[in-house]
Amino acid sequence: MLSSMLSEISIQYIFERAKPFAGNKFGNFVRHDLPIEAKKQLIFWPFDLKVKSSVGAGNWASVPWLGFFDPLITETATKGFYVVYLINTQDQSYSLSMNQGATAVYEEFGQSRGRDVLKRRAQDIAERVQDFASGFDTSPIQLGSKESLPLGYEAGHAFGRTYQANKVSENELIADLKNMLSAYSALVDRGGTVPTDLMLAEAGSQDIDETRRYILSRRIERSNNVRRDVLATRKAICEGCGLNPKIDYKFTGREDNTPLDVHHSKPLRELAEGETRRYRIPDDFLVLCPNCHRMIHKQNDPSNLQELKNRIGFRYMRDVALGYSP
Repeated sequence: MLSSMLSEISIQYIFERAKPFAGNKFGNFVRHDLPIEAKKQLIFWPFDLKVKSSVGAGNWASVPWLGFFDPLITETATKGFYVVYLINTQDQSYSLSMNQGATAVYEEFGQSRGRDVLKRRAQDIAERVQDFASGFDTSPIQLGSKESLPLGYEAGHAFGRTYQANKVSENELIADLKNMLSAYSALVDRGGTVPTDLMLAEAGSQDIDETRRYILSRRIERSNNVRRDVLATRKAICEGCGLNPKIDYKFTGREDNTPLDVHHSKPLRELAEGETRRYRIPDDFLVLCPNCHRMIHKQNDPSNLQELKNRIGFRYMRDVALGYSP
């Protein structure tokens, strides 16, 4: 069970850390067995997440962790925001945390100022999903280490719950995890850590619900995994105006580098908050040139390809009738 495995790690890790890192069976248990057990909990839940754990890369980490990552945001603990169990090996406890990638922030701001940035963003996260955060503890966490990454985890913590080893039931742990992942899903839906004024400016709207749907749709479209998989299954030709980069621009690069956009055409307004965002590739997507992509987002129904084609058709008929030549 997940609770017993996390407890075992929090108790045994300090002893295992004194042993050689390479080929350590306990390290393999944390890296492989723990994520497998965690993934079992996700099977019947509406969350499309990557699950990873770590005891360090090449050397033992001060704080081992088990993380849950939305690929639309991040697939690594170094950047973005995510849900994670952080293990304090000094007092044999572990914390379920809504947290952030410290490494990317350190690289941009330096460690001291970076921790201030992480703390400020952690407050913003808790406020954006306050309805979920109120069900958890918003006080700081302690990880028993003064190294830079653990201090970053402490600064990046927005809210969560800390458990002593072997002092929590499996049912309680799993219930907290599900609530935390629901908070994570809501945070993604509501724009993540992007300030509201910037979201409104990008969406060109003053309606917050419409803006959140737009931002989420754009996150989906910009996902490297989504773009790659869509372009691997649909022709790299604009489905609106028919622009073909290979013919019209003499483009010779890889399909996933084509100067075309991937458009998420499934209307997000049909999804309730917290409902799974598992999308079908390629069914829920269109391939469009940047101009057609921009115009389809201005339609009342951004999934209506025929409306876009009709508008383009009128332009072509006008040009032919008037003899217009750009």
